[in-house]
Amino acid sequence: MSDNADDGSVSLYEAIGGEEAIRRLVGRFYDLMDTLPEAKACRDIHPPSLEGSRQKLFEYLTGWLGGPPLYTTKYGHPRLRSRHLHAPIGPDEITGWLLCFETALEETVPDERLREAILPQVRQLAVHMGNR
Repeated sequence: MSDNADDGSVSLYEAIGGEEAIRRLVGRFYDLMDTLPEAKACRDIHPPSLEGSRQKLFEYLTGWLGGPPLYTTKYGHPRLRSRHLHAPIGPDEITGWLLCFETALEETVPDERLREAILPQVRQLAVHMGNR
C-alpha cells in the first residue's frame, strides 16, 4: 500500500515518520495486545514471546506503507492469509486485532488525515485474514 506516486509525493511511510514511527506503532500495538482483555482471543493465537511477531509486522508495515521492502526481501511475497492459516482467526480475533491496531495508530500517528488514509486498507486486510 504505497502512496508514493511518480509525481514526487511522499510515501505514507515517510509521512508518518519512517522507521521510528513504525517501531512506535508496532511496539504500542503489541503492548496493547498483551494487556487489553478485549484482545485476548487475538493474543492467544500468538506465540508466548511476541518479539518475532513484532519484527515481522515492523518489516511488513515498512514496505506496505512505501518504505524499504524489508519483509519481501527477507521472506518473499507476503501471502499473509496463507501464512496465517495455522491460526484460527474468527470475529473475536479480528475485532481484538483491529482494536489494538486502531488504538496504536491513533496514539502514535497524530495526523488524522494519515490515519484515515491507512485505516480502510488495514480494516479490509484484517477481515480478509479471517479463516473461521
